[in-house]
Amino acid sequence: MAEAIVNARMGDEWEALSAGTVPAGYVHPSALRALAEIGIEHRGRSKSANEFRDVPFDLVVTVCDDAAENCPVWLGQGKRVHLGFPDPAKATGTDDQVMATFRAVRDGIAQKIPALLKR
Repeated sequence: MAEAIVNARMGDEWEALSAGTVPAGYVHPSALRALAEIGIEHRGRSKSANEFRDVPFDLVVTVCDDAAENCPVWLGQGKRVHLGFPDPAKATGTDDQVMATFRAVRDGIAQKIPALLKR
């Protein structure tokens, strides 16, 4: 969701790429639904962080609490900043409860990452 939000709202200043420590192989349908609710149609794919080890990033932002535990050191180029969010893909319950979790993470990302990038 972070990649989609940054590229949709700040694409004239930043290019975001998203990757996981253990990618699922697909973009979660609830993430796509949550993004669509705020007018963002994302067509990205599931990617591994290893794909980007040689990319000279200006900034690497980890957003998942799990990522802070699994990749405490970014071995590639770029300053690293961690903004912790729960992994919404681990949410359980009814569809409404799961979507509430995805919305909360989406809204947190939409608030905190642009604020970080504007600094």
